[in-house]
Amino acid sequence: MDENIYLEELLDFFKALADPNRLKIVALLAKDSLSVEQLAEMLRVNSSTVSHHLAKLYKVGLVSARAEGYYSVYQLNFEALTDMSQRLLSKETLPAVAADIDVDAYDRKVLKTFMSPDGRLQAFPAQRKKEEAILRHIVKVFEPGRRYGEKQVNEILSRFSEDTARLRRNLVDFGFMAREGGGGDYWRIGK
Repeated sequence: MDENIYLEELLDFFKALADPNRLKIVALLAKDSLSVEQLAEMLRVNSSTVSHHLAKLYKVGLVSARAEGYYSVYQLNFEALTDMSQRLLSKETLPAVAADIDVDAYDRKVLKTFMSPDGRLQAFPAQRKKEEAILRHIVKVFEPGRRYGEKQVNEILSRFSEDTARLRRNLVDFGFMAREGGGGDYWRIGK
């Protein structure tokens, strides 16, 4: 699905439900089919307000109407609600909302602030999120799936800082690397 079309459809879905009265209408229609007049009386608002809300819900396909005498009776389209929520809010499609965002921008800013042009750490940041950004950068020098002895880890980390013990400990504590107890091997976790 084209990300712009997806984003527009997702926004329309949320806008349709982004009103307390519209949510109440959906809830009431989940129980029973109702006319504008019935909904207006139940919600204690005027009929034109209910019609306005129903039009928004109708536009995205959440409600439908059928003629019943002089009145239109509205019903909730459960299938559309289920389909839209599963499709638009799935873990496969929802990340498309952020597809055009530079997710590494914060890390680059932190690295620019705390790392010298030659790649050495000038100071350890006080904020945990900033230290995580630095560790995300440093852990990339370790090959996934390869095991390193403590001496090797220290040699590699010395390129970044003299305080290799702190870097080594933080890489493990922050979950970027794992190690065997008793001075055993270290290895990178994840990609």
